[in-house]
Formats: sequence, C-alpha cells, structure tokens
Amino acid sequence: MGQEFRIIVLIKQVPDIEKVRFDVDTGRVDRSSAPGETNPFDLHALEAGLQIKERFGGSITIISMGPRQAESSLKDALARGADRAILLTDPRLAGADTIATAKALAATIKKLGRFDLILCGEKTVDGDTGQVGPEVAELLEIPHAAYVCEIREVTRESIKVVSDMGDKYLYELKLPALLTVTRELNSPRLPTLKGLLRAKRAEIEIWTADNLLEYASIDQLGFQGSKTRVTKVIIPGVEHRKGIILRGDDAVKKISEVILREVLRR
Repeated sequence: MGQEFRIIVLIKQVPDIEKVRFDVDTGRVDRSSAPGETNPFDLHALEAGLQIKERFGGSITIISMGPRQAESSLKDALARGADRAILLTDPRLAGADTIATAKALAATIKKLGRFDLILCGEKTVDGDTGQVGPEVAELLEIPHAAYVCEIREVTRESIKVVSDMGDKYLYELKLPALLTVTRELNSPRLPTLKGLLRAKRAEIEIWTADNLLEYASIDQLGFQGSKTRVTKVIIPGVEHRKGIILRGDDAVKKISEVILREVLRR
C-alpha cells in the first residue's frame, strides 16, 4: 500500500420523510416535493473517514447518486473536510433499486482506481434496506463488515472493528475493505467557517452513465437494471383518537363497561 490513505465515502441526499410525496402511479418518491438533507447515518461514515485521514494523511472522495439538488449535500461534505466530490446524475440512472444503485457506485469506484477503505452509513432513512453498502463490496470483491459501532485499530494493511448484530462481534479485515457504520460510532463534526468558504469555491464533478460504461452496461443501471419493481403503493390514513361523551345516571356504569371491554380485548 502506498503512503497516501485513500478513503471513499458513499453518501445519499434523502428527502424530509415528513414532507415528501409519493407518486402512487409509478411507485417512486417525488424527491422534488420536499427539501433534501444528507442521510444522517452517512455523516457518521464521513466522520470516521476524517478521523482516519487525520491520523494517516491521504484523501477522502465523496460519491453520491441523485438529482442535481444533491450537490448541496456534497458541498456540506466538502465543508466538513472531504477533498473531492462526485455526483452521479443522469435520467438513465433514475429509478434504480439497491442492486442497480450498487452497480453504478461500484463502477464509479473501479474507474477511480486504487482505494484503501470505503465507508457508508448502515442504511438510509428513506429506503431503510441496509443493502447498498454490502452489495458494493460484493461487486468489488472486497471484505466488508456491517453495523460497525466501534473502530478498534487501523493500520495500513488492516482494520479491526466491532459489529453490533444484536450481539457484538470483533472482526479484522484486510484492506481494501468496506464498512457500514451506525450512529453509535462517533459524533459528526460541524462544518467550519474555513471549510464552508472552501466548499463554496470547490467544484462538484458531475458524472453521467456514459462515465460508467467501461465497467457497467447501460442495461444494468437505473430503472432498467433494477431487479425489483414497486407494483402498488398504499398510503395509510391517519386514524385519530375517538372521543365518547357519556351523560346521565348510568354514565359510570357505561364507563366501567368500556374499560372492562378494553381490558379483555388486550
């Protein structure tokens, strides 16, 4: 391994789940319907990368796939200390499920060349699958550990981590490797004023599907490369508490009957 420690962090901009709308006809999230924010789990991945960079030197490259509005999340990552940011954005990449997303990200990493460590959040708050990170590792044929809550030791050849799978397990992985991390791993730093000014001047590299065709065919990407399909979306209604007003001489008796009925039902 060379002297420079090369770290890649995968991040995703997610919509505000409380405000986002769903396109029931297509089964897709209308990401333009709500403001975007960086997936919170990915900020812990970035912080882990920054701590390793501070110890060993080297560089951090951020990769994200999404619409152009995701540039704001990449700018935020640069403000926190990342060195390079790449946004995969192309209508041909839209509608991707986890495997098509992983193929696009893996193709990007292959095109970048040598790396030592890939970091990403354990899951995203909009998809909640936890699949993309491990799928990327499998496509790259590198070792990986999921749900990492502690990094015990890092050398230029290997990394020791604790994985929280209900019980906790200690793993040692030979580098290059991929980790998906939990919120318990660290506390993400905030951007500094110097970082914000640097990020404002920094250029976000825009890559399209054409940049990936050396390592992935177009029919493997986006909606057409997806192995899963959303055939129907049902948005459940919100049922509020129902009030009952009891009056008259037998009100106490009726209340007792209601309470007894609820107790027996449980």
